[in-house]
Amino acid sequence: PPPAGWHSGRAPGRRWRGGGFERESPGGAGPECPPRPPAGQCRGRGPIPDGFPAKGPGQSRRLATPRPARPRSAAGACPQHGLARLVRAVAVGRRLRAAAPHPGPARESPQLPSAADPPRPAHGAQQAAALPNRASIEKEGVDLVAILCTHKHWDHSGGNRDLSRRHQDCRVYGSPQDGIPYLTHPLCHQDVVSVGRLQIRALATPGHTQGHLVYLLDGEPYKGPSCLFSGDLLFLSGCGRTFEGTAETMLSSLDTVLGLGDDTLLWPGHEYAEENLGFAGVVEPENLARERKMQWVQRQRMERKSTCPSTLGEERSYNPFLRTHCLVLQEALGPGPGPTGDDSYSRAELLEKLRRLKDLHKSK
Repeated sequence: PPPAGWHSGRAPGRRWRGGGFERESPGGAGPECPPRPPAGQCRGRGPIPDGFPAKGPGQSRRLATPRPARPRSAAGACPQHGLARLVRAVAVGRRLRAAAPHPGPARESPQLPSAADPPRPAHGAQQAAALPNRASIEKEGVDLVAILCTHKHWDHSGGNRDLSRRHQDCRVYGSPQDGIPYLTHPLCHQDVVSVGRLQIRALATPGHTQGHLVYLLDGEPYKGPSCLFSGDLLFLSGCGRTFEGTAETMLSSLDTVLGLGDDTLLWPGHEYAEENLGFAGVVEPENLARERKMQWVQRQRMERKSTCPSTLGEERSYNPFLRTHCLVLQEALGPGPGPTGDDSYSRAELLEKLRRLKDLHKSK
């Protein structure tokens, strides 16, 4: 089907046809047919490539040599990705509504949830188990009205097509610089999105991708903490890789988050808590706050409980990627990058070295 709204605004003499628009004949009797191509040529594509057999009556052309199967990578999305993220979004909205309910008839208004970064469904037998977004929506009995995409990667935007088709009025928010699929409402830095009574501010945080955004749900009107949906910028005791930027760009984005309040709840795009805290113990082994957090995370995982959310105040105490101003980290990483080793690291150089060490730590 065409994207929402396209059919209503189409130009005269054009209609949606499969994957695109097709021009109708002036009389409106049907589509104009292009002239038949010469024998031995494909329509609009020149000569028929080698390897295609001749087409007989009632037959279709097929490759003489079958294409090799495309390898598929193993599914790496964590359990937090779909179900937990959507349930969090709905639950946060419900808790905030309960804290400051509408008087009278407004209580009976339909619930309007939003989803943050819906992942792409898996293939094959795991597909049913990998569609928690849809299952959660049906279970909650709500109508999805907004999708907030932090960036373009498939594990954060791959569910946009399915959800947009099932919920025709759903708005897809994100950065126009990131090529997010099915984007309907482009956002810039400091833009505010309203979903029911919720006010969500978009903050530009490039580095992981050029157009990466994080979303800050304002908790002040409800006398509660704000919620940060950080995508792949910031994890519990970790940060994302810098794919489309420099260490300076990533540092600036992390500083944007550091400017928020200590009580801000951190909802990351992935749950890497135990692994990240293990690396933090390598570069800062005497950090007691990290040790306490690691023990708590291990208990949570043994009981099959979530380790999210964290708070930005906690992250400042043990997340090495937010502690590039600390001398203890500079001392732990050894001599500076200068020719004599006497020069100290800049914060960007320290962040870059931490990221390289983290990648090596993960590969062991």
